[in-house]
Amino acid sequence: MSETGLVSRSLSRMRQLMNGRGEQATEPTARSLERIRAQLHECAEGRGGEISTRQRAARLAEAYLRLDDSGRKAVLRMIALEFGPDPAQVQAAHSAYQAAVNTPAQWDAEAQLRAAMRSRRLRILTQFNAIPQGVKFLVDLRADLLRFVVDDPQLKPLDRELEARLSAWFDVGFLELQRITWASPAALLERLVQYEAVHEIRSWDDLKNRLDSDRRCYAFFHPRMPLEPLIFVQVALLEELADDVQRLLDIEAPLTDASKATTAIFYSISATQAGLRGVSFGNFLLKRVVDDLQRDFPRLKTFATLSPLPGLMRWAQRNPQELAQVFSASDWKRLAAAGVDGPESPQLAALLEGTSEGAGTCLSAPQLTPALREPLLRLAARYLMHASRDDKPVDAVARFHLGNGARIERLNWLADTSTRGLTQSWGIMVNYLYDPDRIESNLEAFAAGGRIDASTTVKRQAKR
Repeated sequence: MSETGLVSRSLSRMRQLMNGRGEQATEPTARSLERIRAQLHECAEGRGGEISTRQRAARLAEAYLRLDDSGRKAVLRMIALEFGPDPAQVQAAHSAYQAAVNTPAQWDAEAQLRAAMRSRRLRILTQFNAIPQGVKFLVDLRADLLRFVVDDPQLKPLDRELEARLSAWFDVGFLELQRITWASPAALLERLVQYEAVHEIRSWDDLKNRLDSDRRCYAFFHPRMPLEPLIFVQVALLEELADDVQRLLDIEAPLTDASKATTAIFYSISATQAGLRGVSFGNFLLKRVVDDLQRDFPRLKTFATLSPLPGLMRWAQRNPQELAQVFSASDWKRLAAAGVDGPESPQLAALLEGTSEGAGTCLSAPQLTPALREPLLRLAARYLMHASRDDKPVDAVARFHLGNGARIERLNWLADTSTRGLTQSWGIMVNYLYDPDRIESNLEAFAAGGRIDASTTVKRQAKR
């Protein structure tokens, strides 16, 4: 068989394994790991021509994908620990550079130092670029790496190098913005169902509703991963700010006239590739989408989100005193009338259970619900405005939108009564507003000092 045929066969096996159609993962043997080590050395040394490089990379990817987690971790440790820069070469090059400073030889010495510090790990990783699906393989490999590095800090240098390389390969200048419609390829529509991370897509009718004439869905794609959306946003075109996600997701709701829409609501943003954590392009996605929408719908004036508060319940559980503090004397009177004795009452304990049953029972009680509304909205406002880690909001969704220049505009009571909504935030959702006149100043103030822009109402709710 020709070398080209061997490459094609290896690539075919690799595609089957990446698509989950290969045999079950196997435990590594000492012999199989030694064979992989030899292949890694061949990659690091760059032996052979283009055909040899492609064949070797395909064989390595195939061998890696056949392994179970213990085998994959062993291979990653091998790359991390055995293929870094040579300390002796780095020391010699550094000494030569120090001796050459302020002489004509300085720039050559600098180049030699840079070459000595170049890790052989990168030589191995970049060879996967030569094969189809090689970029996707590296993204998935980093997803494995992120799982393993939690318990194995010796993998961190490899993770940092791979993250830096992926950041360069996935620079926003290389990405393509595409609108996804009901006429898009079936494989791509299946990916949307699989990757939706905010509001589960329950059926094809549900998906069709989200792609109808009064909706838009946009995604970023990389040219080497044409059917793999990297991040996608779902948009509803309305005439007012949305306060209820159930209405947005209702497949029986009548269509609105998109030509009359004045408000675009980003109600779901999903990053799809775990291996691209730390590679930021979500802010560019929203800016590009706003430009696209304004071109198609000149009447649009307001751009906002209807977003979850995924960490609110966990934060309240860790800080139960915060829940007790948001109730005023008048609140306690209303609660007493509804049968709630005080901060230690079973009803308030049920609110912190972290289950949809506990939250749902309290929030469905006719007398109790009105008494809980304002205190829990105040708690949510305090969470968004004051709960921080490393001088940034503890809530991941808030960090994303505030870091992109948005303002906290409004909190919405019982806006998501799904199981997830109740267990994350008692059904409370938030509108982040993207005001074109304030985005840049908000972004700079947040980046420089963590200052959060919020409406007067939210600031008043958050006041301690």
